[in-house]
Amino acid sequence: MLALIRIPLVLLYFVVVNLLLLLICLVRPFHRDNVHHGARLYAGISRLLGVRVVVRVAEEVKAGGPYVFIGNHQNSYDLITICAATQPGTVTVGKKSLVWVPLMGQMYWLSGNILIDRLNSSKASSTLKQTIRKIKQRRISVWIFPEGTRSNGRGLLPFKTGAFRIARETNEPVCMICASELHNKIKWNRWNNGVVLVDVTGPVVLDDSRELKEWTQYFYQQMQDKLDQLNKEVAELEAKS
Repeated sequence: MLALIRIPLVLLYFVVVNLLLLLICLVRPFHRDNVHHGARLYAGISRLLGVRVVVRVAEEVKAGGPYVFIGNHQNSYDLITICAATQPGTVTVGKKSLVWVPLMGQMYWLSGNILIDRLNSSKASSTLKQTIRKIKQRRISVWIFPEGTRSNGRGLLPFKTGAFRIARETNEPVCMICASELHNKIKWNRWNNGVVLVDVTGPVVLDDSRELKEWTQYFYQQMQDKLDQLNKEVAELEAKS
């Protein structure tokens, strides 16, 4: 029954947010803060779904980047949970095919995000170089999901090396953005869907103490440990409520 109320409210909110974001993107296309403001707007949907999203940002990160942000990619609810942690001056890297999605694709492009062709390895390599160049020229941060796909309840998937290559080439620190478990978390007919904790950890510079693959594995383990900690915190918080 509750879902019958929530669905039209969420749809209405989503339409209004998209129209507002489209206006922002048309007035100032490719602005460095478009993604940040868009993420804040989408995050408001979480309240309609009975989820309390708590974002904690390390003090060093608040001072500003550029950084290479890496986050765990769980499911479609990432848009209203982990994305709430998007920092000013941050863009994302997405599939080039997204530009053909009506309205959403055009907004994604006009927001200043970087599009790559994942089906063409030579173009992807070229886009990696473009990403590195844009970070250096515009002094922007980039957010990448190193798993490369949604985990959908399978736990943290193996990391690809792209994000860490970018960090090495730009000499910019890596910061983790970790969100607690979302799998089967949100039920549309349940009034209170609990808490989602999102942690933005302090920057780590990829020095020469490790090879690229070793750094990739290092951050995988660091993120796994952080997720275990966040899930434990959520369980304790929800047990008290």
